[in-house]
Amino acid sequence: MGYTREHRPGSMQRTNLNQLLNHTIRRILSALALALLVVVSLASPAWAAPGANVLQQRLEAWPDWSLPTPLERPGRDDLIYPDWFAGQWRVHSHDDPGVTGAGPDLVYSVRFERDPRGRVVGDRAFNAGAVGRAALGERLLRVRNDPRNPNRQIALLMDDLQLESTVIGRRTSQPDRDTLLAAELSLQVLHGGGEGGDPRVSRVETLSRYRRLDDERILGEQWQATYRSPAEGLNGPALRSWHGSLELLRDGEG
Repeated sequence: MGYTREHRPGSMQRTNLNQLLNHTIRRILSALALALLVVVSLASPAWAAPGANVLQQRLEAWPDWSLPTPLERPGRDDLIYPDWFAGQWRVHSHDDPGVTGAGPDLVYSVRFERDPRGRVVGDRAFNAGAVGRAALGERLLRVRNDPRNPNRQIALLMDDLQLESTVIGRRTSQPDRDTLLAAELSLQVLHGGGEGGDPRVSRVETLSRYRRLDDERILGEQWQATYRSPAEGLNGPALRSWHGSLELLRDGEG
């Protein structure tokens, strides 16, 4: 996944960075999926099964995805996770070697904490920053949350680049107590670069499935598709697809 690459005279430095971003931006989205995506209510079995059916059908259609998606617009409330996500985890992320643009394995940390009401929520900036540093190194300067919208984050990068990520669609379900299905559609806008060019815009759909093996280990699998900017049409087929896996091991530091 990634953005349409631009090749302009005198832009070699930015092009090289764009190529690196194209290989690694899905890793940041994986962290955003952990930090932004999962809305679960164990006390809502009425909608859990239908949601599971919709997401299972979407999964079976991969990689032949297209827009529109069967996702709903998210609200602005903070996001609640199953209790078994609480704590700090060491994540081992692996790209399917058969997909275009597969990158190296990454290892990073994510954490989930209880809010004042005792609910488990993701530390969004920490999670996205951890995977961003693992993938981009010093090129990632900082990740910050939008205090007015928990579904929006901004990553500040070297060379005056800024990646804005906003969740614009979401659906989740928990088919059983140890399995979580979650999907989101994100609007990705890459600003800057010092060349006065227009921002590069794309939409990225991510479907995640998490299985709790025990209190110390969670296995995850993710499927992604990248679409054109909304300015080029609200509907259309995916430009490219990606598939990878995650293993979360409880970290004693959490």
